[in-house]
Amino acid sequence: MTLTRRALTILAAMLALSSAHAQQSPMSDDIAWKLVEIGRVIDPPKTAAIYAPLQAREPYAGVKVQRDVRYGTAERNLLDVFTPDSAAAPRPVLIFVHGGAFIGGNKRTTPDSPFYDNIMLWAARSGFVGVNITYRLAPKFPWPAGVEDVASAVQWVAAHAAENGGDPARIFLMGHSAGAVHVASYVSHPEFHKVGGGGLAGAIMASGVYDLTATPLGDQEMAYFGTDPSRFKERSSLAGLQASTLPLLIASAELDPPRFVEQFDLLKQAACKRPTTGCARAVMLPQHSHMSEVYAINSDDDRLTREIAEFVQTGK
Repeated sequence: MTLTRRALTILAAMLALSSAHAQQSPMSDDIAWKLVEIGRVIDPPKTAAIYAPLQAREPYAGVKVQRDVRYGTAERNLLDVFTPDSAAAPRPVLIFVHGGAFIGGNKRTTPDSPFYDNIMLWAARSGFVGVNITYRLAPKFPWPAGVEDVASAVQWVAAHAAENGGDPARIFLMGHSAGAVHVASYVSHPEFHKVGGGGLAGAIMASGVYDLTATPLGDQEMAYFGTDPSRFKERSSLAGLQASTLPLLIASAELDPPRFVEQFDLLKQAACKRPTTGCARAVMLPQHSHMSEVYAINSDDDRLTREIAEFVQTGK
């Protein structure tokens, strides 16, 4: 690291810590420093090492878990369902779609990992039925395999919500990174829907890419979307999200790689041009990074989950 870059990193850390104290941030100074040291990059292992000690381990008290329920015919068409042992029904349903740069990732990062069970635990303990899905990956399964699988998962949840204590009229679809792209594709491309009207009460997208023409695509993205630039506009979601009347929550992290912040701003501006529903709920998470924004869920840092809960409760 050059002296200039190091000076900028230290300055960013000082600003983040100052902001944290000013806002009475739930993030400790130690974690804030560690995230700044990692920088504006996507680093799951280093970020997981910070947050894994803060997360619960199985068995999960008070929560029933159904693993690897099949929602489609493909090998990776599997989902987990998290419900409280006892609670009033029906409850809203939160479906989570993981990231992994279109070529990797899973609903549980490793068999003994707390991620992404942490999101499901928060959901089950916060008034939801939690559903965590995985899906087919590129390059073997390129566009539109991801959005097709999301459509099948929504169809399964709509059909089975009630038997799991959920309300099929209140299904919320959440995705992170590549998962946010698949969620955005589902909302913006109704030709893939298998449930009338899409079957959703709202969509939540954290650190996604919505306009494939705005910046050059990387190899992993082209493994899914293809290499023909003439197809990128029609496979983007920005225009369809702008046209949608579905309530939207969009999020990005202060330490996201710059491209994700640019995409967040693009969608934030586009959503504000919607004629009937108005602006989306837009959340820029201070101090957080691309991975910490979701690895922190179900810890004391409730800045994102507080927004999700209010979004679900108010519908905006």
